[in-house]
Amino acid sequence: MPDISITRYDVRPNLGRHLVLDPRSLAYRRRYTGDPIHPTEWAPKVPVLDQQNLLAQGIRTSELADGTDDVDALGSCTGNAATAAVSVLHTADVLAAAGLDATDPVAAERWAIALYSDATHRDEWLDDAWPAVDCGSSGLGAAKALRARGLIDQYGHATTAEELCMLLQTGPVLAGLPWYEAWFEPVGRQALLDDLPDWQSSPVAGGHEVCVTALEHVTYLPDGGLDYPRTILRAQNSWSAGWGDAGSFRFSLAFYQAVRDQVDLIQPRLDVR
Repeated sequence: MPDISITRYDVRPNLGRHLVLDPRSLAYRRRYTGDPIHPTEWAPKVPVLDQQNLLAQGIRTSELADGTDDVDALGSCTGNAATAAVSVLHTADVLAAAGLDATDPVAAERWAIALYSDATHRDEWLDDAWPAVDCGSSGLGAAKALRARGLIDQYGHATTAEELCMLLQTGPVLAGLPWYEAWFEPVGRQALLDDLPDWQSSPVAGGHEVCVTALEHVTYLPDGGLDYPRTILRAQNSWSAGWGDAGSFRFSLAFYQAVRDQVDLIQPRLDVR
């Protein structure tokens, strides 16, 4: 096993991401070259998924895998975020051929759970896997699972705010975050996580994976650099369309900078992109 850096978080039914940094990934870092950065938006073909309220959705985990009990939620955020991202890259027909029905949120959630299971097995540092242990996984494991299924050709990485914005010029980005207790309830439809009062002093509830789908506003400083507080991104969560702004939330590049040392950014890609 390579000398990877692992930060494990408590796994909860709605939080299941661990921070895994593999030094070999730096060879696939997409460095910022100074090209202009523009607002952009990517629309997942799958509906907003819900890794919670599984039973209400008619999803019985005992039917998805032998030897498992029915649970109402899984820490499958990595699989959910990767499902949203890969649905941008392919036509509905290609997704259907891969078993992902982009028109059916329940079928798509089942597919995301299977992808989560695959990711837990590809995180070779984990002692357990789902099924039957809801052990969490990593964005890196989810990207490996997509590649093993032939749904992506490669995955690139970003480590700076500028690199994140550059990746968003060509497609959505998986973002693994430390999730603070204060972030569970964004205030108002348009609210930024930045705006939540005293979030820095609230406890870290766990790790979470989301799909960054838009660079909504780009603002430059007089010297040509990005204005971090006024450059705004949007990410799609996997806690149903009733959470946040139709299932999404916003944050600034300044916010990203504040938590950057606990964030990993991965872009699933096709060679044509």
